Amino acid sequence: MLNGIINILKPPGMTSHDVIYRVRRITGIKKVGHTGTLDPDAQGVLPVCIGNGTKLSDMLTVTDKRYTAVMRLGVVTDTQDISGNVLCETIPNVTKDDIKNVLPQFTGDIFQIPPMFSAIKVNGKKLYELGRKGIEIEREPRKITVYNIEILEIDGNDVSLDILCSKGTYIRTLCHDIGEKLGVGACMASLIRTESAGFTITDAVTLETLEKDGVEKYLIPVEKMFDYDKVTVYGEILKKVLNGNPVTFSGLQKDKMYRVYDDSGKFLCVSKEENGFLKMIKCFFG
Repeated sequence: MLNGIINILKPPGMTSHDVIYRVRRITGIKKVGHTGTLDPDAQGVLPVCIGNGTKLSDMLTVTDKRYTAVMRLGVVTDTQDISGNVLCETIPNVTKDDIKNVLPQFTGDIFQIPPMFSAIKVNGKKLYELGRKGIEIEREPRKITVYNIEILEIDGNDVSLDILCSKGTYIRTLCHDIGEKLGVGACMASLIRTESAGFTITDAVTLETLEKDGVEKYLIPVEKMFDYDKVTVYGEILKKVLNGNPVTFSGLQKDKMYRVYDDSGKFLCVSKEENGFLKMIKCFFG
């Protein structure tokens, strides 16, 4: 069975689940998952986990992301992106300096109100289900971190931005809020995720290439995701590891993380030294 991660280049017009469905069809494997949803209109890096690689999903979704977004000034929509219904339009009269001066207000730890057209659940209902019915409810602000925003290009009313941020950041909401602060309104015109979980867009593979060349060429083994020292376990210690028990042996360094293998070279788990014992953090066998 195939186990690992593939750095997929998600095309616009597909949902993240559509990508998963295609990968399942290409590989013949049902155990496939992604590490962070991209909106259907967005494109870019979508790490897809296969087989035991799906155990990495929760570890990869919490990582930082990088985007190239186009913010369209003067247009406000109900979805906060260009696909929504236009609520108002203005002729923006702002300069590059005006934009540069407000960007620091949107960097660092900030609070963001999630858009109504999002998959967040409130009282068991997804917000976009309510949004499609024209219902708007109060949403709790969520703390996010925007590490950096840089203006790449300004073309008329379109401003290209390079954004490095934490998980949970809604880029369309960021565009909307920047436009509001500028007093002209804005929405997100396009979005490309250029980095996620250490994967970059330059190394991403299209679904068409995956279908043509096969999966093995692009499959990254699970253990390659961890830059930890390797330890090999044998005999009774191996049995304890396979049963999920802490083990101890000489040479362990305090609070250090390790990749653990059996005597045949099979990757078993990621473990951490705690109080003289090697304790399993995440297992990748069975």
